Amino acid sequence: MNYQVKSYEEYKEAYAISVADPEQFWGKVADEFSWHRKWDKVLEWNFTTPDVKWFVNGKLNITENCLDRHLQAQGNKPAIIWEPNGTEEAHRVITYAELHKYVCRFAAVLRKNGVQKGDRVCIYMGMIPELAVAMLACARIGAIHSVIFGGFSAQSISDRLHDAGAEFVITCDGAFRGGKDIPLKNTIDDALINSPAVKKVIVFLRTHTAVSVIKGRDVWWHDEMAAVDEETTMPAEEMDAEDPLFILYTSGSTGKPKGVVHATAGYMIYATYTFVNVFQLQASDVHFCTADIGWITGHTYIVYGVLCAGGTSLMYEGIPTFPDAGRLWDIVDKHKATILYTAPTAIRSLMAHGLAPLSGKDLSSLRVLGTVGEPINEEAWHWYDVHIGKSRCPIVDTWWQTETGGVLMSNIAGVTPSKPGYATLPMPGIQPVLVDDQGNTINGNDVSGNLCISFPWPSIIRTTFGDHERCRVNYFATYPGMYFTGDGCYRDVDGMYRITGRVDDVLNVSGHRIGTAEVENAINMHTGVLESAVVGYPHDLKGQGIYAYVIMESMPDDATHTKADILQTVTRVIGAIARPDKIQFVPGLPKTRSGKIMRRILRKIAEGETENLGDTSTLLDPGVVDVIKNERV
Repeated sequence: MNYQVKSYEEYKEAYAISVADPEQFWGKVADEFSWHRKWDKVLEWNFTTPDVKWFVNGKLNITENCLDRHLQAQGNKPAIIWEPNGTEEAHRVITYAELHKYVCRFAAVLRKNGVQKGDRVCIYMGMIPELAVAMLACARIGAIHSVIFGGFSAQSISDRLHDAGAEFVITCDGAFRGGKDIPLKNTIDDALINSPAVKKVIVFLRTHTAVSVIKGRDVWWHDEMAAVDEETTMPAEEMDAEDPLFILYTSGSTGKPKGVVHATAGYMIYATYTFVNVFQLQASDVHFCTADIGWITGHTYIVYGVLCAGGTSLMYEGIPTFPDAGRLWDIVDKHKATILYTAPTAIRSLMAHGLAPLSGKDLSSLRVLGTVGEPINEEAWHWYDVHIGKSRCPIVDTWWQTETGGVLMSNIAGVTPSKPGYATLPMPGIQPVLVDDQGNTINGNDVSGNLCISFPWPSIIRTTFGDHERCRVNYFATYPGMYFTGDGCYRDVDGMYRITGRVDDVLNVSGHRIGTAEVENAINMHTGVLESAVVGYPHDLKGQGIYAYVIMESMPDDATHTKADILQTVTRVIGAIARPDKIQFVPGLPKTRSGKIMRRILRKIAEGETENLGDTSTLLDPGVVDVIKNERV
């Protein structure tokens, strides 16, 4: 991999070229991948429409880059090592040759069940190798996959199915996660009550729990696989560089989730480039990313980026604290993981158990540590450094988003400087700009502003599925000519970047983005609720907690019971991930005379900052603030 930078000087040189001549830079990187036909032009773009095209008229298939091109040299190398939820079940090792064969067979199953190029396939599965197989099989035949996190409710799934126009679903009877059995098929059945467009549901047998099987619609994975010849080879569908690879839904500042669309070639190249560089990939690495594949981190740094680079991806079905808080460290030791990539929330959760779970754990195989999902606080950074990395493993603090496809800012392991709590420097090809609220560029160092990117990178979002105008308004209209990340940012005296959090109405809970409007809509569906307002507040474990202010038709006799009922409603409508941590019943909300909720005030109260609430004179009823303040939970 000639594009791997191995020194600070090489990074600076690569960055300079990537800015001065982006087309030459990315064209050279792209030359190292397999193509059916090379591109006519590396880049065409504008951020007005927006319209971004990379590797124009290039033809390829991403699965040939993930699988076929590795077969001759490393067909027997582990592609995926899978560790099950429970310790009593055996782990699985799937080589590149075996994965290639499995993907080809399941691609044949999809074709047999009517899936064609361009069809949308919803995947709702637990963290098992078959989830990666399903994604790759879709990509093999040119179908567009949309993976939905296993924690979402039937309503959330139904919304996504409708938006994507999905006619096919791949799921499991259930999933194991910690001490819980997740009833995936039952949830899908509930979601499909309002989704008559779905023609086929392919069900993988995992938990052996009783499920309904609808004649003509539902088929078993194992039955379908048995009907396909074991030696089936499925030629990879030729795809245009700009053909959609997948849709992944993310919360926005309005209630409806956005279907982020990523294009085949640009996503593949940037995912692989960042994986190889950020973690400084070595041939013998075992890369352990603890994310769920239902999120972008799993797409990029468990599946596509790792396999395109010919790496070994360690995949874990369970949670870090099951059956005890030493499980993650047992997995590292058992499989000799060299890279550990996890979320600050997980680190803080494990910190809370003290050092006893680390007793007897070796961890000497670890070479690089990484964090993702949210800025890591210094205390957690130092604990991770000292107790997990033994003060010898660089920690890469990666900042990126669903919409960016891959890491935009991070220190490069052992190559560029690190600083606790800082994403540090942009990756080659990324041109960050800080702007004020009026869109004026903020130059110099030791400054804060809204973080924008002024130039496209290969894996930038192409559109929001079925609604390109929403893509333009959300990301390109706030500051014309720039991609607006929605994050605030500080650039220190040395030019290093620290992400300071969302500046829009999106919360970052345990590294997952949740729109306040989405949660409010769910709360407002509960009987007796008139109105609600949701804000974030600092949470020791999750980074950001959800604080809900709720106006009821009448104050409940049993507040505890009503709060529990509201939590249940949110769980049913969105999923447990969006449950508020605190609910406060209030007589009213601080609104301006035009009816706008002053969230600034609600945020300060939620944070416990009740003394300095700023000017409240413009409120319709300033007295409501005192009531809310005095009854804060």
